[in-house]
Amino acid sequence: MRDFRPILNILGLLLCIESVALLIPMFFDLINNNQDWKQFFFISSLTFLIGFVLYVGFKKEKIKIDLRQAFLLTILSWLLIAFFGSLPFVYSSSSLNFTDAFFESVSGITTTGSTVISELDYLSEGILIWRSLLQWFGGIGIIVLAIAILPTLQIGGMQLLHMEHDDPYEKTLPKINKFIYEIAILYISLTVFCFFSYYFFGMNAFDSLIHCMTTISTGGFSNKSLSFGYFDSYSLENISTLFMILGSLPFVIFIKFIHGQRKSIFKDDQVKLFIFLLISIIFITSIWLKNYLNIDLIQAVRLASFNITSILTGTGYTSTNYNNWGGFGLIIILMIMFIGGCAGSTTGGIKVFRFQILFRGFRLQIKKLTQPHAVFLMKFNKKTVTENTYTSIISFFFIYVLLFILSAVILSFLEIDFLTALSASASAISNVGPGIGDIIGPNGNYSGIHNIAKWVLAITMLAGRLEIFTILVLFSKNFWRK
Repeated sequence: MRDFRPILNILGLLLCIESVALLIPMFFDLINNNQDWKQFFFISSLTFLIGFVLYVGFKKEKIKIDLRQAFLLTILSWLLIAFFGSLPFVYSSSSLNFTDAFFESVSGITTTGSTVISELDYLSEGILIWRSLLQWFGGIGIIVLAIAILPTLQIGGMQLLHMEHDDPYEKTLPKINKFIYEIAILYISLTVFCFFSYYFFGMNAFDSLIHCMTTISTGGFSNKSLSFGYFDSYSLENISTLFMILGSLPFVIFIKFIHGQRKSIFKDDQVKLFIFLLISIIFITSIWLKNYLNIDLIQAVRLASFNITSILTGTGYTSTNYNNWGGFGLIIILMIMFIGGCAGSTTGGIKVFRFQILFRGFRLQIKKLTQPHAVFLMKFNKKTVTENTYTSIISFFFIYVLLFILSAVILSFLEIDFLTALSASASAISNVGPGIGDIIGPNGNYSGIHNIAKWVLAITMLAGRLEIFTILVLFSKNFWRK
């Protein structure tokens, strides 16, 4: 019989942490004399009670997680946190039904940023803080998942991204705890810097708090229905762009930099390509906007730099309605949804390093055709890319595209128009947030779509965030064999 005690023990600990996090929006509502504080207190108490029972009831002297347990723990932790995270949306003054609440919670914890709430400006402070906290915790969660867990599970080539002097196939809790501590300190520090940057350049303290959490996590939840368009500030957009980029870089690079490897950030293959892609796409889009919208170049660069960075990094902030950018502009928006940032960051999407390796594999195949007896090695960050790693990346890419198509087909079956179905599916699997079109575009939200569509998109968000295979492996008979 498989031992589930370590899984239940860790799930209990995570619920206890979530219960403490629920007290933060409670205090905001209490200070502002909003009666929602009672609901937050009750939900926090319930979450803590269940978490405490699981933690104490299944505590072991020494916890060791094997491969199968790691898969199951990863999925259950995200589902459980999303479920309990949805309760405030149901029982607070926002009064969402469970489908909408779960969609909002999943969108938060996966740092997607899609919302079903229309009047954000009128929500209570507690709910607004809770939405941002979900994304903030989701951001650090995906960093830990991408660097401490996924390399062990050998999913989609992530085994290339383990830290130096660290065996990616042997993870113990002491090693993971040390890594989580370093990441947490770095993540909190960047959040604090982001907060003060926003505050000094014009946001009030509450707006700064909301946006610093959803910027560094590349989540994109805002407390304004107009998103960043509400502030209409070039300075704030530049600050946001900077921190969105920082959130999109591999956090391992920052740790190496802190530990004395100062040149590591300039030598990393995916960082160099990410920056090159970002600058190139902003340049091309700026030229297009200048001519298509007939605006001056400075304004075009401002629009392109902020919105392209936001979509490419999967943040989802908007400062304008890009539905008015014309056919070429919308194609650019749709294409960059799939790219994402660097692996080991808070971003979603396919990730830059996978495109690099696929392209290098393509070049290698061409060389083999012309020199069939030669031996070629593919390198990434001076590491040899094995055939097994390359195959796993090809498999990931294929399943990613397949899931995107399947999701879009199901949405279209629910009588959602072609553009909305396509962009909603792309946005969900890449954890971007806004889509294209009048319904789910920058000026819209997901409240008007069918409830079944919301469940499909919630599942797609989770699958995209957990790198798909983490979920698919549970449907394998071999997984459940002893």
